[in-house]
Parts: sequence; C-alpha cells; structure tokens
Amino acid sequence: MLADSQTRLPPIVVHRSTMRVIDGMHRIRAATIRGEQEIAAEFFEGTEEEAFLISIKLNVMHGLPLSLADRKAAAARILRSYPRWSNRGIAATCGLSHKTVGVIRDRLTGEITQPDSRIGRDGHARPTDVGERRRRAAELISRNPSASLRDVAKVAGISPETVRDVRARMAKDSGPLLSTQPCSGGAIGLTAGVNPARPTESRMTWRPTAQRPVTMDSLRVDPALRFSESGRSLLRLLAVLTLSSDEWDSLIDSVPAHCKATVLEAANECARAWQRFSDRLR
Repeated sequence: MLADSQTRLPPIVVHRSTMRVIDGMHRIRAATIRGEQEIAAEFFEGTEEEAFLISIKLNVMHGLPLSLADRKAAAARILRSYPRWSNRGIAATCGLSHKTVGVIRDRLTGEITQPDSRIGRDGHARPTDVGERRRRAAELISRNPSASLRDVAKVAGISPETVRDVRARMAKDSGPLLSTQPCSGGAIGLTAGVNPARPTESRMTWRPTAQRPVTMDSLRVDPALRFSESGRSLLRLLAVLTLSSDEWDSLIDSVPAHCKATVLEAANECARAWQRFSDRLR
C-alpha cells in the first residue's frame, strides 16, 4: 500500500550512533519497491535505551500496530529501566492501559525497586503513599497552624494544593484523607477532596467513558488517517479525548490568574469550532 501510494513518505528515524532504523522499516521497503535510491531521514541523538523508548512510542502512534504481547514486553523493559515512571506515563508510551501496566509492575515485584514516588507525564514526582503523607501534613498543621502551604508541603512530600485540601478538610473536621481513599494509602478518589479554590463541578463532571480509548485506538490504526497529513492532524486534535480527569485538573491549575479570561474565551471558541465540525460531518 505504501509503495503504491503517490504521497511522499514521511522521514524515517535513525539512531545516529548505531545507524539503526528506529522507525520506518516499512517505508524503506516501500521506497525500494519504487526503485528509489534515497529516503528522507531524521537522526536521533541519545542512548540505545532512549532509542528503544522512541521506537516503541512511534510504533504505537503509527505504522503496523504492535501486538499486545510486544507492548506488554516493552512495558516490562521500561519498568526495569525506569521504575520511577508512572503507570500512566508508561501506558501512554506503549499503547496500554495504566491498569495493565500496574499488573505488570506487580508481577515484577522483587525484580525492580518500588519507589516511594513516581514521575508523571508532566515530569512532576508524586508520592505513591499519598494517604500517609496527607496524615503527616495534618500533624504538621496541628502543631503549627500558621505554617505556610509550601513549608508543610516540603516536609510532607506533597503538593501545596494537597496541603490546602488537607487544611480545608481539617477545618470541616472531616479528617485529612479523602472519603474514597484507603487508610493504607493509594490512589485518590475523583469524587471527593475537591479543591475549595475551584467550583466543584470542574473536578466532578468529567467522566471519560471506557469506549473512548477503544475508539481512538481504532482511528489511530486506520491507514486512511495515518498516511495523510490531514488525517494525522485530525488524530492529534482528537487525542484530547484520552485525557484523564487528573490531567484536565492539572491543565486548569496551570492557567495563571491573569490569563484565565483569555483561555476561557479560547476554550469556548474551540468548543464552538468542534460543534461546527460535528454539524458539517453529520
């Protein structure tokens, strides 16, 4: 199909130090069938392990999809090399669900270290035992009620926003833990522990359906979209569907106060543009 297409093939990616093809073996074969002597290439500078990460991510994004076994094997290799990476970050790289990565991580217990914090897709480190750290923050606040959010956050190993939530819950006499959070720590529930500085609906109404990742996976592997510039642009725009509630909240938290009105206007215009797109497509 690639050889018969009339479109110019995207550049392949080559690891400069080893001259191995990271991404584009099928494009090389297609160019050979066409009788071409040269092909456009981009060089990647980095270690062989970093080249492996890039190859997995690129092969998940386009080309013939990797098998489930290949993606699971890639996740296990990444966990061995980068145990502090979050399950969601590894899942995004390998084209798996974060729950599947969690199962693989549990299976590797004893083979890899289990760090007390993990680095998310945004580059920030977050503690794995959030419950214990929230209790630590509550103790610090009880001892010194006038302590700043940042000071408590630094000692407890959590974010200032989490300290703010702990303080607000203590003021309501509801305890430092979220209602859906087990006492032994673990994931924070999405239906409680709302940031008092933000209206509750901003944290509670977004509920991505289980069908959305499946829909996006089927679109990503469709050649009619993958092998056209406009199709790839559409896939990049639709990728917003895969954002989790935490990722939406992180985006909201990152908007500076002086930009909120402008961002709000732009977001509303985006919504109107998508509505027009939907109407015309229908």
